[in-house]
Amino acid sequence: MQRSISIETIREAARSVYAAALRTPLVPLGPVAPNAPEIFLKLETLQPIGSFKIRGAYNAVRRLTPQQLAGGVWTVSAGNAAQGVAFAARKVGAPCSVMVMDTAPETKLRAIERLGASIVQASYDECWRTVEEHRSSRMTGHFVHPFDDDDFMSGNGTAALEILEDLPDVDAVIAPVGGGGLLAGIGVALHALRPQAAVYAAEPATAAPLERSLAAGRPSRFEEWQASFVDGAGGKSVLATMWPLLTEHVRASIVVSLDEAAQAMRVVAERVHVIAEGAAACAVAAALSPAMAAHGHRRIVAVVSGGNVDLARFAQLVGACNGVKAESLNLEPEARSPKP
Repeated sequence: MQRSISIETIREAARSVYAAALRTPLVPLGPVAPNAPEIFLKLETLQPIGSFKIRGAYNAVRRLTPQQLAGGVWTVSAGNAAQGVAFAARKVGAPCSVMVMDTAPETKLRAIERLGASIVQASYDECWRTVEEHRSSRMTGHFVHPFDDDDFMSGNGTAALEILEDLPDVDAVIAPVGGGGLLAGIGVALHALRPQAAVYAAEPATAAPLERSLAAGRPSRFEEWQASFVDGAGGKSVLATMWPLLTEHVRASIVVSLDEAAQAMRVVAERVHVIAEGAAACAVAAALSPAMAAHGHRRIVAVVSGGNVDLARFAQLVGACNGVKAESLNLEPEARSPKP
């Protein structure tokens, strides 16, 4: 498959995406363990839809022809891409429908409704099959793929341009991976402008097909996949069409436990007063992990990809961290959660 994503397409996207997206800040996480790297957070939680997906979605939708828009657009999503495409469609005046995984939290469903899109709920398996096959007999209109689309990935890559403007000497960027569109966009931009910097993926232990694929040297399935509060990352497989981009631009995937992800949600809330959803927390947990420290980087950016989580669930998860040991994260002792 011939791809058409490059630093030029990302720069072209940057000339247009801010009609919908915001330029988000890069903030320090604060002290970590002695000799650990500095960690900075890219706060995509502050986007109008609470997720980085607005970048790619708007870039993809704005490039459609009037004829394509007239027939409506649709996507398939765990929630964030659905909001992004719905937001973009509303901005250009096109009807929108979304197939949403039945694991999507209520807060994402309500946000999609507020944006005026119609919702078709489906099982995770049906949604992932739609992602793999790029089609569904239940949907009509122009399909905007939530990650395996060059325009979508080019829009995502604008986040890397901002990171490099704010932290020119960044050593590494780590982002969660669901389908790989965020990693691919960031990787293309970063390696064109700062090739010495590394790109890492973060996955939950319950859904880590990229780590398995990199170990096997081929796109693989994660047969023991389990649903969890990390609904925006960790698919069932790595798409063969995404594999070349991911192997070219991603050095490794760092797998974190659900406990570590929940602990990272608490750390982000305590340190920078931001609500991070499970997928975003995986990136922070991976950035704080001894596995990441072992790579020897000094200045790391974790992409806090979204903050769309039910508040009751968030409170439950971060409250439970009182009983979760934080030794697996490279934090200063006083920053750790108190033990009961």
